[in-house]
Amino acid sequence: MPICYFAIQTINTLSILTEIDFYKSRLSKLEPLFTLKQQQINSLLEITEAVNNNWPIHALVRVYESILIAQLGIQKIALLIKGENDKWNCLSYTGANVEFHQLNFNEFIKPFLDISSVGAVNSYELPEFEFVIPVAHKKNTIGLAFIGDFRAGEELDTKEEKLKFTQTITNIILVANENKRLFKSQLEKAILEKELKLAADMQNMLVPSTMMNNEVIETSAFYKPHKDIGGDYYDFIKLTEDEFVFCISDISGKGVPAALLMANFQANLRAIVARNYSLDTVVDLLNRKVGEITKGEKFITLFIGKYNVKSRLLQYVNAGHNPSILHTEGNPIKLLDKGCTILGMFDVLPFINIGEVRIPKGALLINYTDGLTEASNDAGELFEVEGLLTYIENNHEAALNIFNHNLVEHINTFKGSDDFDDDLTLLTVRFH
Repeated sequence: MPICYFAIQTINTLSILTEIDFYKSRLSKLEPLFTLKQQQINSLLEITEAVNNNWPIHALVRVYESILIAQLGIQKIALLIKGENDKWNCLSYTGANVEFHQLNFNEFIKPFLDISSVGAVNSYELPEFEFVIPVAHKKNTIGLAFIGDFRAGEELDTKEEKLKFTQTITNIILVANENKRLFKSQLEKAILEKELKLAADMQNMLVPSTMMNNEVIETSAFYKPHKDIGGDYYDFIKLTEDEFVFCISDISGKGVPAALLMANFQANLRAIVARNYSLDTVVDLLNRKVGEITKGEKFITLFIGKYNVKSRLLQYVNAGHNPSILHTEGNPIKLLDKGCTILGMFDVLPFINIGEVRIPKGALLINYTDGLTEASNDAGELFEVEGLLTYIENNHEAALNIFNHNLVEHINTFKGSDDFDDDLTLLTVRFH
């Protein structure tokens, strides 16, 4: 057999052996990556199962730390999450010595959107960490992971692979926590809205469902709280066949606290009025009740009137409320402003003056809260009492339900929108 044949065979054998050595070398280098990939799959399954089982964030963080330390060999970890009012909270802190609570991470997160070297993006002294990983949810950064101290001698490819995987599991647990927080917030909001709706329905039950309309008196009311429930109140109470009491009031503040005080005030007013006390005694007792309940922290303005059908005498007390407006044909408009200070400010009212007016036939009385006269337009101009007086002069002959409806529409036109900045209440009375 020719010598050249053996030479060729020898060369081919050497080539095959060299190629085998090459693949062995590559396999030895890829083996850690294969092992790492298998660890990553197992870790993802562990994290996903924990998320699906609705584990709390502190439990998820313990799993997170275990994966990074035991499986990835990362010895220095700090995991921060943004909480309420943009305050950052440290969920995990391992192997480092940094006072994170003293750092302003709202400024820190602006320069980067992906895995970055700590030194490249931060002016703080954090030499113990090599990389920072941001986590975003709906374009808002919600978390930061600081990573440092990988195992010595690791290949660059392996380190990059570990960083990407760390980014993945950091995103999983922080976004899961954020989604849980948002769901809880939405659930609480839905419950609150349901409770507010129930409170609004109950409050509507406190105001008169039917008004007095007969041959001697005609009444109509309009009530629109600023936010479903409010602190305005009106009432119409029949005492005898010849006498009745009506009132309108405004509790300081808005929302649930004002509504609760309004309900309490209504209960006390009805109980006191039913005893047929004089108006000054009624107002004095109401003031004491308001003081006992609010301890001087809330106040109530009140206009209360007592009318006798036979004598046509209207007695009233204005306790710091907007003066009710009395319109009588052929006479100047009269503002009913006699009374006392607002209720709840003093333990004992310094004075109580009772106003008295003889009511002619056809007179119109407009009672209202300041949500009406303090309505403002885009130029910042208020509707004010002058606007109301002008409307009354031009519309006093209208039926009361039309009078109230058109007045509200008139103010909406003035404002340029349907939204009022305060509760709005109207109680109109026509005396036949």
